[in-house]
Amino acid sequence: MTTRTIRDIVAHQTPVTAPSNMTVRMAASIMKERRVGAMMVVEHGQLVGVFTERDALNRVVAEGRDPMTTTLGEVMTSNPQTVSPDAAFSAALELMHDNRFRHVPVVEQGRPVGMVSVRDAMGPELESFVYEMLRQEQVSQVLA
Repeated sequence: MTTRTIRDIVAHQTPVTAPSNMTVRMAASIMKERRVGAMMVVEHGQLVGVFTERDALNRVVAEGRDPMTTTLGEVMTSNPQTVSPDAAFSAALELMHDNRFRHVPVVEQGRPVGMVSVRDAMGPELESFVYEMLRQEQVSQVLA
């Protein structure tokens, strides 16, 4: 089986980034235009957070905040877990599965270089990952 690195997946991406003082309204507009479900929040070239569709729903809409005045810094996920571009994509899949994420920033020396998502899993890694999860479940049942 071919194992793609995360670098292979993000090689042709232009990272979608925003400063923490951008409004949620502006961020949502950019996300819609770029057709992404998450964007990286960057200050001085360094990743400081991630803003996702879930953040918009749970931290803005559900809390009755005004997207025209609420900034990403107020509602983003700060200090998100990240992956290295040289890691195997299966490592990102495991991180997303274990933590119930749909997006993971790819960072090299603190600098955002891309984002991987569950959508990227439409390849050979998905089959291997599902097989491994089923295998682990069967082992747990046998040992129980």
